Amino acid sequence: MKSIVFSALVAASIVTSVPALASAGLDLAKKSNCLACHSVDKKVVGPAYQDVAKKYAGDKGAEAKLIEKVKKGGSGVWGAIPMPPNAQVKDADIATLVKWVLAGAK
Repeated sequence: MKSIVFSALVAASIVTSVPALASAGLDLAKKSNCLACHSVDKKVVGPAYQDVAKKYAGDKGAEAKLIEKVKKGGSGVWGAIPMPPNAQVKDADIATLVKWVLAGAK
């Protein structure tokens, strides 16, 4: 019986955490001015977040790579226009943003 209750609680937390991540991710993208160069589903200056999620799907090291890239900036992966560093954004916020993007950014 305890395992059934535990399983139900775990399932409920997963279901409720997905919308929370979506809301937090989009809010952070707006607050951190990410949407000046990115969009959820269309290329702007940088790639659409959904395209980033597709590119890195299945890449176990993607989260760490993208956290580093968002923080320090980079170029060459999506074209010639560089992404500036985002050192002013808190590390925890960058991690949340990257998780949201890799989850499909919806």
